[in-house]
Amino acid sequence: MSSAPDLQTDAQPPQGPQAPEHPPVAPRERVVREHHGDVVVDEHEWLRDAEDPRVRELVDAENAWAAARTAHLEPLREQLFEEVRSRTQESDLSVPSRDGAWWYYRRTVEGQQYGLICRVRAEGAVEDPAAWEPPALPEDGSALAGEQVLLDGNVEAAGSAFFSLGAASVSPDGQLLAWSADTTGDERFTLRVRDLVSGADLEVAVAGLGHGATWASDSRTLLYSVVDEAWRPFEVRRHVVGESAPDGAGDAVVLREDDERYWLGVGRTRSGRFIVLSAGSKSTSEVWLLDAGGVDRGPGQVPVSVAGRREGVEYSVDHAVLGGRDALLVLHDDGAPDFELSLLDAEGVLDGSADPATAHERWTTVIGHEPGRRLEDVDAFAGHVAVSWRREALPRVAVLRVGRDGVLGAPEEVPVPTALASSVLAGNPSSAAPLLRLQQTSFTTPVRVVDLDLSGGQRDGQLVLRRQTPVRGGYDASAYVEERTWATAPDGVRVPLSVVRRADVAADGTAPGYLYGYGSYEVSLDPWFSVPRLSLLDRGVVFAVAHVRGGGELGRRWYEDGRLAHKRNTFTDFVAAAEHLVRERWVDPARLVASGGSAGGLLVGAALNLAPRLFTGVLAAVPFVDPLTTMLDESLPLTVPEQEEWGDPIRDADAYALIKGYAPTENLPSVEDGGPGSPTWPELLVTTSLHDTRVLYVEPFKWVARMRAQAPDGAPGVLLKTEVDGGHGGRSGRYETWRERAFEDAWALDVLGLA
Repeated sequence: MSSAPDLQTDAQPPQGPQAPEHPPVAPRERVVREHHGDVVVDEHEWLRDAEDPRVRELVDAENAWAAARTAHLEPLREQLFEEVRSRTQESDLSVPSRDGAWWYYRRTVEGQQYGLICRVRAEGAVEDPAAWEPPALPEDGSALAGEQVLLDGNVEAAGSAFFSLGAASVSPDGQLLAWSADTTGDERFTLRVRDLVSGADLEVAVAGLGHGATWASDSRTLLYSVVDEAWRPFEVRRHVVGESAPDGAGDAVVLREDDERYWLGVGRTRSGRFIVLSAGSKSTSEVWLLDAGGVDRGPGQVPVSVAGRREGVEYSVDHAVLGGRDALLVLHDDGAPDFELSLLDAEGVLDGSADPATAHERWTTVIGHEPGRRLEDVDAFAGHVAVSWRREALPRVAVLRVGRDGVLGAPEEVPVPTALASSVLAGNPSSAAPLLRLQQTSFTTPVRVVDLDLSGGQRDGQLVLRRQTPVRGGYDASAYVEERTWATAPDGVRVPLSVVRRADVAADGTAPGYLYGYGSYEVSLDPWFSVPRLSLLDRGVVFAVAHVRGGGELGRRWYEDGRLAHKRNTFTDFVAAAEHLVRERWVDPARLVASGGSAGGLLVGAALNLAPRLFTGVLAAVPFVDPLTTMLDESLPLTVPEQEEWGDPIRDADAYALIKGYAPTENLPSVEDGGPGSPTWPELLVTTSLHDTRVLYVEPFKWVARMRAQAPDGAPGVLLKTEVDGGHGGRSGRYETWRERAFEDAWALDVLGLA
């Protein structure tokens, strides 16, 4: 077996006299801002100027300090990296999914950073249920016979320090591949088109795109979204291969959204009948349909709104043929906070005879509203409809059969392997499939790919296991335990926690703990299996996830109670979760690390300010820790759309006071209260990326600079590590990702006394 390349992190331990003796000190420059009568002096706002050479000098100095303080962990980092590698089947492939005349799958090769997108010819007509049996997978993860490689990420990434694939969409006739890539980390993609017969890219290079690209049925017309200076997808444009200018100049604008609160998206119904255009803010949406025929149906066709736009109402749409008639499945929250599923006759929508403003009056309920059961998505197939919902803080999938008369049956939930398992749809590109592909996993169960048979044959209603992700080295799930426990927040609300540990680790108050959280945007932290986490569990660490308000685990109310004026609940929930772990003797009170990234970085930063003595260490990845300054500048990426999440401190004095009251940079505790400079201030590892467009590098830099300025010794236990060739998700490439995780986990184990 060949070995992986010797890939190193960008911050190498300095040797000899190069190692710094003291933490870096950021210069101070007086910058004054005033809002609502509040005058603030920000001495580190100058760091926002990425062109200032002092910024890069500080980046290098902080990286050198972090490297020097963690140099002793290099053997442990290498050990953790090798543990992940030894447990991972590096040459591997996904279970193929059929679409038309091909089976599509992804494959990885040992020693290579990036995956391959591949396909093989399918045999048998799509009308034959037996033709949907996927090819057998080689145990060694090698290529399938007759494989065609559509795109090799390793080839496309050559010469780039960063590589992220955006779109990868095959045309309906199977002849062309629309693909896009970001090679800087700023999430602005360049679109290209590949001829799959010759393997060569055509002369198409359209820059400045958002994620994704959608084909029309003619296999010539592409629709894509373009981002503005604030990184908001604001236009959907049409490109005709072979007719439009290669760089996209002159591509027709299909839809433009001028309201800066809304992001545009474009996709296609699973039936292939319509192009779906959508505009969405945090609480309102609008959906339009276009005939998917492409230029042959007229390039000037105007998108048709399905149900208009009503403030505070969100909806999404899929197309189904029921009883020979076109129907629209509408998932909406009109009078239903946790959403319900309705049917809308498509005829009046498509011919323009019905007023979209009154479409909701013609909706007929299929699945009614049930508080606490949050409907999240609907997917229509030829013989059934799949609904993704969430209940009891866990994702599930339910199936509604389509009767011969076109009437939808009652929803039946698909069984799961364990009580704390998540179950989601995965790899279902064709509406004709008689099987429904799902992915199921838990904290202790490696990912299982299963097909639910809906063919009406002998196996109808049965789950067929296609593959369980292998964990090399003899993984025994029974050696680990996953449990649900509940903390009580200060206002009496019960907050769920998921806890996973080795079965031989006793809950007697002596185990080290690791508490992870997020808590924003209605994002739910569903159970997931992690190979790197096994290295923590096997060293006796109890890993816990706090499902705090602001997430979506317990329905829309759970989200609403953790945003805008209720945002502080997110932070007090996390503190309550940590206190619960200590009080109930899940963990050692002197050995608890808190961890979160992006908005989760805000979470742990705010919780740290509220209870600095509760945590031994805090890992804050690309943390949103200067929310007030960011939300006061509408020229920055994401600020205007985020006003419905955090509030508008520019025009609303109450929102200003609220955000200032919890912003980590604004509320560092004093030395006397356990803040920076206190012997009880925990160790911190803060990470960021220079090209991050979601949370600008300046936020964690200002946060760390203020800690250093407050602590008499410069807060030497605070480390700031910056990726110079990465984006919001850090570095690219799987081995680089493993090494980045090994760096963080080695630091955490050191803080917990396990290095």
